[in-house]
Amino acid sequence: MNDQPFDLDLLKAFAAVADCGGFTAAAGRLNSTQSTVSQKVLRLEEQAGHRLLERSHRQVRLTEAGEQLIGYARRMLALDAEVRQLLSGASVAATLRLGLPEDFAAGRTTSTLAAFARRHENVRLEVTSGLSRELRSLYDRGELDIVVVKQRRGTGDAVKQWQESLCWIDSAAHPVLALDPLPLVVFPPRGLYRDDMVAALDASGRRWRVSYTSSSLASIQSAVADGLGISLLPARVVHDRHRTVGPQQGLPMIETMEIALYYRPEAGALVTRLAEDLSALIGDDSRDEV
Repeated sequence: MNDQPFDLDLLKAFAAVADCGGFTAAAGRLNSTQSTVSQKVLRLEEQAGHRLLERSHRQVRLTEAGEQLIGYARRMLALDAEVRQLLSGASVAATLRLGLPEDFAAGRTTSTLAAFARRHENVRLEVTSGLSRELRSLYDRGELDIVVVKQRRGTGDAVKQWQESLCWIDSAAHPVLALDPLPLVVFPPRGLYRDDMVAALDASGRRWRVSYTSSSLASIQSAVADGLGISLLPARVVHDRHRTVGPQQGLPMIETMEIALYYRPEAGALVTRLAEDLSALIGDDSRDEV
C-alpha cells in the first residue's frame, strides 16, 4: 500500500460495485461505462495493495480486505457529501444508521422512530433490517451506528440486554404436534432459534424433520398457522392463528436468548438519544433487564 490519500472517485466506484453486485449495474448508477468503473476499481486495488473484489461471471463479492474497506469508504463519501452541502450553504443533515431484527422493524418501533425523526428534523434515519448475525457484522465493520440484535445470553458486551421470552407454537386450526417425525418451520442455517429447536428435540428423543425454511418472520408465522409445522418464536409475535405448546405437550422450555443493544458511546448525543428511545420501547414489552 502506498502513502497517497485515497481518491474519493475511486472509492465511489468501488462502493457502487459493492452495492449493485456487479460492474454493469454500477456503471448505470454512475452514468459511466463498465470498463471505466472496472479501471477505477483496479486503480483502487493497486493503491490499497489488496484485491478488493472477487470477480466471476455471475456475481462480484467483496474479499476480506474489501469488507474491511467498504465501511470506511462509505463514511468518507458521506463526509465528503456533508462538507459539500455545508459549503454550498445548505443545512447539513446528520445520518443515523440503525439495524433492527425483522420482528422489531414494524409496529410500535416505526412509531418510535417517526417520533424521533419529528423531534430531530435535521436527522436522516437509515434503517436496515435482517438477521442478527448480519446486523452485528455490519455494526462491527462500522457500517451501522446502533443495532438491536438477538444473541445467546451473556455472549456479548452490549450496552443493554433484556431477556427474550421464547415459546413453541403450533397451528390453532391445523395442529401437527402429534405427527412423527415432527415437522419444523425454521429460519435458514445459522439463523436464531433453529439450533436450539434441534438440540432440544434431540435431547428429548423426539424425531423431527425440517418441513419449511424461510428468512422472513411473516413467512414463518404463516407457515405455522397453515399447519406446515411447529416453530420456536418470541412470545410477542404469536397471534390468534397460533396455539402455544410447551412442557405439558412434551416440549422442553428454552430460555437461552436475549435482546441486546449496541452502540458506541463516542458516537454522539443523537445516537445516545435514539438508544434511550429504543431502550424504553424494549423495556415496555414486559422484559426483564439482565
